[in-house]
Amino acid sequence: MNYRTYVAFATAVLLAHMPARAAEEAGMVKVSKGQVSVQRGDQPLPAPVGTRIYSNDRVTTGPDGAVGITLRDNTLLSAGPNSTVDLTKFSFDSTTHAGSIDATVRRGTLSVISGKIAKATPEAVRFSAPGMTLGVRGTSFVIDAGP
Repeated sequence: MNYRTYVAFATAVLLAHMPARAAEEAGMVKVSKGQVSVQRGDQPLPAPVGTRIYSNDRVTTGPDGAVGITLRDNTLLSAGPNSTVDLTKFSFDSTTHAGSIDATVRRGTLSVISGKIAKATPEAVRFSAPGMTLGVRGTSFVIDAGP
C-alpha cells in the first residue's frame, strides 16, 4: 500500500467514526449534590462538578440530588431533587451575544437566572414544562413541573 492510499484509508476510517455534527457545548456543571446524571444519546453518565453540558443533553437528579449549571452566556440553571431537564437547543455567539436556548422541564423544579442571550434577544429563550411554554421577559424565574 503506498503512502497516499494509506492516508486516504486512514482518513476515511477516522471520518466514519466521527459524528455527523457535534453538538454545541452549552455549559458546565458548577454544583453537583447527590445523584446527578447527564444522558447523552443512549448513554447516562454521572455528572460531577466540571462535567460539560451539550445541546440535546438530558440532566436528571435523584431524590437527594441537586445540580447547578452555568451556560456559556452566563445563564444559571439550578435543578432540585427528582428533576429532569432536557436542553433541547443551545447556541451562542460570544461576540454578538446572539443565540438561542430551548429547554424542557419534564419533572421537578428548575430555577433560572437569565444571561446574555435573554438580555440581547429575549424571544430567543424558551422554557417549557408539561402544559406550558414560558418566554423570558425578566431576569429570573422558577418552573415547578411537578412529580
